[in-house]
Amino acid sequence: MSVPVFGHVGSYRPGDTFRNRIELSLSGVHRPRRAGVCGTQQLGAESIVLAGQYEDDQVEEEEIRYAGNGGRDPKTGHQITDQVATGTNLALLTSHENGLPVRVLRKVSALDGGGPDVYRYEGLYQIVASSYGPGKSGFNVFVFRLRPII
Repeated sequence: MSVPVFGHVGSYRPGDTFRNRIELSLSGVHRPRRAGVCGTQQLGAESIVLAGQYEDDQVEEEEIRYAGNGGRDPKTGHQITDQVATGTNLALLTSHENGLPVRVLRKVSALDGGGPDVYRYEGLYQIVASSYGPGKSGFNVFVFRLRPII
């Protein structure tokens, strides 16, 4: 098991791209090959991936609203049950409580429009707030507000 890193990993910096989740994992920038959050409830969240899977995610220039994990229908992407305070949701809450930086990666379309999607390292963010309440589908979801660390 790798030692958790809260901050930049190696020489990777914002704007760097990765071809796929395996490359992300091997680089150590985001170790899980499928999960959207890397972290533990005891230590906090090291990194997250925005991949367009959750309907309550919102990405704006100044802030990201990142929906917690769970309760989503994998086929439609819609929430079908309430999320619960376990696993990676607790990791994100721990990072919020402790003020730890979180690496943010985002799945983006290839620049030429014809190639495969890539994962871009957006940089370090701070979780500035969290809430739990009804999302777009009416089920309770965690929403974490992240702002870039400058």
